[in-house]
Amino acid sequence: MAKSWKTRLIHSDVRVPQGYRSLASPVFRGSTTLFPDAASVDDSWDQYEVGYTYGLYGTPTTLELAGKICELEKGYRTIVTPGGQGAISLINLALLKSGDHILIPENVYTPNRQLARNVLRRFGVETTFYPPEVGAGIKDLLRENTRLVWCESPGSITMEVEDVPAIAEAAHARGVLVALDNTWAAGVYFDAFAHGVDINMQALTKYVGGHSDVLLGSVTVKDSKLYQQLGATQQLLGSAASPDDCSLALRGMRTMAVRLHHIEASALQIARYLAARSEIDLVLHPGLEGSPGHELWKRDFTGSAGVFPIVFKPQATKAEVLAFVDGLELFEIGYSWGGVTSLAVAYDFHGSKGRPDYGHRIVRLNIGLEDTADLIDDLERCLGQVWGK
Repeated sequence: MAKSWKTRLIHSDVRVPQGYRSLASPVFRGSTTLFPDAASVDDSWDQYEVGYTYGLYGTPTTLELAGKICELEKGYRTIVTPGGQGAISLINLALLKSGDHILIPENVYTPNRQLARNVLRRFGVETTFYPPEVGAGIKDLLRENTRLVWCESPGSITMEVEDVPAIAEAAHARGVLVALDNTWAAGVYFDAFAHGVDINMQALTKYVGGHSDVLLGSVTVKDSKLYQQLGATQQLLGSAASPDDCSLALRGMRTMAVRLHHIEASALQIARYLAARSEIDLVLHPGLEGSPGHELWKRDFTGSAGVFPIVFKPQATKAEVLAFVDGLELFEIGYSWGGVTSLAVAYDFHGSKGRPDYGHRIVRLNIGLEDTADLIDDLERCLGQVWGK
């Protein structure tokens, strides 16, 4: 049919040559997905089964990232979310209902704790926070209405390593699912499903993205039933990941192995240096010999990451600790981690129920891709400036 120039702006007859190939994954953006005919219109979310139906459920860029994450984590299927906390929320909202009970480690990522206290509680879900060292003793905390046990290993800030296989065995004996926040291990240094986990999540924001410019999360499941539960809930929540962010994560995955290799070696060298300093009371790096949780880490993990805290001696004042962080030149100050830039964040951490009470003495370091010797020089200079040595 004849078309005006105004219509041709939208309905063009232009065709470009086919067969273009590139090393870069293409970025497919779109909300509306076109169907070949009226009878084919479908709003099903599972595009692996029915084909592409709507951009909310993922474009080829999203599903390529999901597939590659699933392949690395050796799961059944992966769902990509707009952030790590989005992945945590999806798991909870898909699997829990009013009257249920969940178990969460006391050292869990703070937003996960706040979600349980401030949101799940309002919907009638009860939470018990358990000591991360509990291991097989988790059986004594399980109730008839317990539906889910969360693990995070190592834990946020204080880095305790959990005995995940023992927890999973006890939970499964009572028909309870186990979910793991596996972000520290980047989904590759701890084989979640081989150690009994049912649902493995991570913040792709961290090591997969790798450059501090992406907010993404992933949820990988071991079987079709869990995938259907999670996918149906994600459809109704409308939590779609950006294809542009997914393309950055796909790019990040290409260099993740070499980044992790450098970061692991650099972090361990720096941890050993700091452990020998008189100003430092503890270095909480699971891969460091003698550090709390090292034996479990050695048994279950195949590598270590670049995030670990240091605890200063009891005589260190809060002003001195803050001056130390402020005085660092190569370590920027900021949340998140896993990027190429080293970071330092001071906490005021007061434990409860037998948890460590480090107070203002704890500082979390994220080791990036800077030269290791330069980072050690920066730490040494700043320690000397603050404590006069």
